[in-house]
Order: sequence, then C-alpha cells, then structure tokens
Amino acid sequence: MKINKWTQMLLGVGLISIPAVACAEEKQQNFVQTALSSTTLSGYIDTSATWSFGTGNANLPGRVYDGPDTQDGFNLNVVSLTLNKPLDESEWAAGYNVQMLLGPGASKRGTALTASFFPTGVSSSEIAFNEAVVLLRVPVGNGLDLKVGQFGTFNGYEAYDTYKDPNWSRSYGFYLESSAHTGVAATYKFTEWLTAQAGVGNMAGFNNQVDARYPGAESKKAYLALVTLTAPESFGFLKGATLSAGYTGGVNGGVTSTPTYGNSWMQDNFYIGASIPTPVTGLSAGIAFDYTTGSAFADSYAEALAVYLSYQATEKLKVNTRADWANGSNGAFGYTAATAGHNELFSLTTTADYSLWANVISRLELRWDTALTGDKPFGGETAATPGVPLVGGKKNFVSLTMNIIYMF
Repeated sequence: MKINKWTQMLLGVGLISIPAVACAEEKQQNFVQTALSSTTLSGYIDTSATWSFGTGNANLPGRVYDGPDTQDGFNLNVVSLTLNKPLDESEWAAGYNVQMLLGPGASKRGTALTASFFPTGVSSSEIAFNEAVVLLRVPVGNGLDLKVGQFGTFNGYEAYDTYKDPNWSRSYGFYLESSAHTGVAATYKFTEWLTAQAGVGNMAGFNNQVDARYPGAESKKAYLALVTLTAPESFGFLKGATLSAGYTGGVNGGVTSTPTYGNSWMQDNFYIGASIPTPVTGLSAGIAFDYTTGSAFADSYAEALAVYLSYQATEKLKVNTRADWANGSNGAFGYTAATAGHNELFSLTTTADYSLWANVISRLELRWDTALTGDKPFGGETAATPGVPLVGGKKNFVSLTMNIIYMF
C-alpha cells in the first residue's frame, strides 16, 4: 500500500491509523470498480465510396455530410467512441453519455470545441462531440429525466449517426434543422402514449459548437420542445406508430457593431413527423415535414417534405426508399435561382441494406436530385478561386454510394 507524504504526517501525529487508511483506500477502489462496471464502451467506424455520374460535382445544394468532398472517391467518414452509464431505476439516478467523433465527420458535425482548447499543431476539426451530457433523474411524478451538457436537437426524422437512418444520405429537411445545443433538456413520460421533451440552450446564430453563445445579449437562448404520441396495443396493426410535433427557435443573424448587434433576427424551426406500421408484413412508412423561417436571411422561409417506405424483403435484405421535396427563398437550400426567384428541389433515394457480416451494416444507395425551378444548380467545376464555381452546372445529379459501417 502506497502512502503519500500528507498521510504519513497524519499517521505520525496519531490523528489517523493504518486500518483507517486501508479502509478508505478499499472504499475508493470499490467506488471506482462499481462506477466502471456499469459503464459501457461502444462505437462505430463509418466508411463510404461514392460515384457521381457524369463530370463536375462542385455544387450539391440541399445535401448534408455527402457534399463535393465525398464524391468520386473513398471516404473515412467518422470514427465514433461512446462511453455510457445509463440511468438505473432508482429515484435519484445519475449517469452520463459521451460520444466522441474523430475524422472528417467531426468537423462536419460542427460541435468541435474552440481552437484554444487544443495543443499546438492539433486541428480543432479532428475531434468533436456528438453528445456529452450528465444524466439525472428527479423523482417528480413519473420521474423527470434531465440531460445537462451538449446534446442533439429534438426535431427530425433522421439523426447524425448514419446507422440510425434508413438511408445513407440525409433529407432536405435535415439540411434545415438545427443540430446541437449546450444547455439543459428534460424528458417526461406522462403515460405510455404521451411523452414530452423541453430544453433551453446557448444560442449563437444556430452555432452547434460546444458552449457557443450569442454575443449580443446574455438573455438570447435557444428553446426546444417536442411532444410524441405512441399508439397503444389497442390500435391493432398501428401499435407502436408515433406522431411527433416539435419546435426549435432562437436568435440568428450577423453582428453589425458593438454593442447594438442590430442585424439579428429570430429563426424558428417547426417539425411534424410520423412512423407508421402497415398491415403488410415487413412494410413500414414514415413522413416528415419541416418548416423554417429566418434560416437564410430575416424574411426567408424554407420547407421540406419527405416520405419514407421501408420493406424487409428477406431476413438479410431491407430496402428503404425516400421521396424528398424542398422549397424556399432564394439561397435557402444553398443556390441562387436565376429564373424562378426561389429554391425548389426534388430527390428520390433507394437504399438496399444487406447483412453480409456480423456487426456490419453494408448498404448500396442510388440517389437522384433535380431542380424544379428550371435552373442548373448541381455539378459544375471549381475555378482557380476556391469555392467559386464555373458556369455550366446540371439540372439533375445522380450518385451511387456504398456505405460500410462496423459497429462494436
């Protein structure tokens, strides 16, 4: 047994005894062992290879995480490591969840810490958190579960973690939604069929970065809410169907001068989504609608509607299809329409998920995007000036992606 100098001094003057030190050390070891025994380590490695038909892929409006940098090549998307101690059944339960992201997907998530946190020579884009929260339960009514720290938004049919989504690529609605917040979130289950979530977080122009704040006023925060209805057993084949309605809002906009910050406005995101079983064996459906104001500029609007179909064809094969429509102010989905004066897109995505190996998700996805405004916002080449596309884009864009994820 190792004894530090301070403990030796206390032993020397007779204030403590060897048995007491041994007992304290044993308690500490037992505490550490108990904490570690209830903690799990999990994660995944997400890779892909994409081929875009034709030439030129400098512009992909409405796309998230599968932009020009992922086209026509092999990609290490992200490595995820999660440490989790879930809440137990006790009234005052406590735990935590930390999901760390490594690789290119970390910078795209937008939740990296500030650059000053990292040592010299280490890029802040190399590491980020998808979630890092303390989990708490307060014995109010049926039990109020809290998350304190960095957490993802409530709204949306899809998630950052690709394996949770029916398709590899994300929808236009995902493009609109806020992503992450630093704050406090609460979940309360009123009954088996009614659950509510609410939260408040820092807001800095919908900045997802950890601890991001709006510099104009301390009182400017982000507010989140989501209500979910779940169909009980009495609904027959609709048992387990869900209907959710949510809101996320907060200040957005630039800063003109200190201390006025007059060039700011509210961004309001509204969401309605449903997952629907069907009487056909193996077939399920889903629908999601997003409506956003203030995302591109003060008076801008954007909306997106996606319909999902999922069919478990065999024990190993599942086919997921998504039809996706988007409409909004000029620039709301990442391009300037020269003819219609607004953005309008449509995409059709089919993903075949076939289980070949244990712990591996292996998918092949075909996606077609088209502009409904008569413009040609897709494709194009990049000029000598970074980020400036040459004239000559495409009205349609087709890509084929292989997605391989190992989960542990």
